[in-house]
Amino acid sequence: MLAVVRILLLGVFIIVGSTLLLLICIVRPFHRNNTALAAHWYGRMHRLFGVKLDIRIPESLRNSGPYVYIANHQNSYDIFTLARAMPLGSVSIGKKSLKWIPFFGQLYWLAGNILIDRKNKGRAHGTIEQAATAIRKRKLSILLFPEGTRSYGRGLLPFKTGAFRTAVQAGVDIVPICVSNLHGRIKLNRWNNGTVIIEMLNPVKISDFGENAVRALSAHCHQLMQLKISELDHELAQGQ
Repeated sequence: MLAVVRILLLGVFIIVGSTLLLLICIVRPFHRNNTALAAHWYGRMHRLFGVKLDIRIPESLRNSGPYVYIANHQNSYDIFTLARAMPLGSVSIGKKSLKWIPFFGQLYWLAGNILIDRKNKGRAHGTIEQAATAIRKRKLSILLFPEGTRSYGRGLLPFKTGAFRTAVQAGVDIVPICVSNLHGRIKLNRWNNGTVIIEMLNPVKISDFGENAVRALSAHCHQLMQLKISELDHELAQGQ
């Protein structure tokens, strides 16, 4: 019964919220803070799922940037958890097909996020330049999922290099965002689904790796995130 109530409330929340956010985005299309506004609205729905969020942001990140943010991508619940930590002045990169999802797709587009055609490798490579230009000229930060797909409990998957090439091309540092394990943790019929920790790490300086060390930069960030996610999971397990 609780699951049914949650699903109904979620539907109402999404329709009403997306409509209001869409109106805001129509009034100020592609505004630099549209994406963060929408993300925080969706992120507030973590309470509906009985989840508490512990968001940790180092002082070094406040009032700084732009950056390329990279985060682990676990499942569809990311939109109700990770989204709550979306920094102001940031956009994400998503599939072009998202544009056609009723309410959400139009909101995603007008919020100023960058849409790519994953089936067209030429356009996908062009997106790196598009993202780098947005960082340089509009002083926007970009949030990317370097795994390229949801992990669904398989741990941190190998990274693709697009996020790191974007950072190098734009000349900005990388900020890893680590989210504790979500796989199998949220049960719609369970009132309390525990805590999810979202922790931003200190910036990884691309100058330490050089222009031609994209793979070394990727490997370093993967190692940092894997270790931190393991630490967060252990912390939560100890607290149970």
